Amino acid sequence: MRLAVPREVAPREHRVALVPDACEKLVALGHEVLVETGAGDSSGFPDVDYAAAGAAVVDRTELFDADVVLAVAGPGTFDGDDDLLANLSSDHTLIGNLDPLWRAANAAELASTGASLLALELVPRITRAQSMDVLSSQATVAGYEAVLLAAATGPRLFPMLMTAAGTVPPTRVFVLGAGVAGLQAIATAKRLGAVVEAYDVRPAAVEQIRSVGGKAVELDLSTDDSEDAGGYAKEQSEDQNARQQRLLTPYLAESDVVITTAAIPGRPSPRLITEQMVAAMRPGSVIVDLAAERGGNCALTKRDELVDHGGVHILGPTDLPSRSARTASQMLSTNIVTLIDHLTGDDGRLHVDAEDEITSAMLVASGGAVVHERVRAELGEPGEEEE
Repeated sequence: MRLAVPREVAPREHRVALVPDACEKLVALGHEVLVETGAGDSSGFPDVDYAAAGAAVVDRTELFDADVVLAVAGPGTFDGDDDLLANLSSDHTLIGNLDPLWRAANAAELASTGASLLALELVPRITRAQSMDVLSSQATVAGYEAVLLAAATGPRLFPMLMTAAGTVPPTRVFVLGAGVAGLQAIATAKRLGAVVEAYDVRPAAVEQIRSVGGKAVELDLSTDDSEDAGGYAKEQSEDQNARQQRLLTPYLAESDVVITTAAIPGRPSPRLITEQMVAAMRPGSVIVDLAAERGGNCALTKRDELVDHGGVHILGPTDLPSRSARTASQMLSTNIVTLIDHLTGDDGRLHVDAEDEITSAMLVASGGAVVHERVRAELGEPGEEEE
């Protein structure tokens, strides 16, 4: 196959879909890799490294003479100009973060090019797909970066220190949501010396929180139906949310740093923190909201901005993986190479098998039409059973 790696053009996006080591592996398997000039510069991988790995470094005009296009951020998933859409055709398979459940109309526009679309964020959370799970690998980086951002923003040191100038108490960190990002945030804050508590609506998360050094907060709530088949937290009722907010308020009031990570695929971020809850926090406290892209877990969050509310700093970064672009790209690249290996048939060509459990979960469009049932539902189109 010929695999194309374009330079990312989304604002604040510094990652690259394939790193040189990955290109070397793919070339050794007989594939040809085309990398756009400068594609890896922002993540610390210069063109000379790609050339040494056996990839062809080409201008953008030559890039689309390929079978497969690999993108970190697919066209239409961000604000700004991107000519990728105009260059796609039925000769291409596009593999990338396409955000089809949230941006279904954009997925339909991409489908109209005739290209087959495989969305990385739809990799199913099953054992044999773990090494292809882009959401998990990038959430690991985001959780780590969230703690560093909080530490740099807040006015306190994280660890307890015994000094001649007196004892410095440790920072108290509270993490809301114990998925991959939340667990990494707990572990990172703990390593920096903070006292860490965490809450997740899913009962199974209690042991996971404890396993990385956090204290699990358990609220008097009914959580029997809190998790979907994919392992994500489900939307709760309004009464349940209101009760959860009341019970969480004293924990926030005692915390110096709050990190929120709760997300539901294809839906607005659940509202965990109200304005009244923020008002109960001490001036100098910091909230880092990892769910800002979908509206935020905090009512006051503004995407990619810092909000000062009564001395409480609320941050809504959407580019945390890109802040460790080299590491994030290496992890992402491994996910993609594993996926390509899974999709490659004995003839060395890409085989999009709609009967395969992993491929069918990721396949958004084929033959000029959207085929993914949940995306079709978002578009208001009938599913196969209705047809």
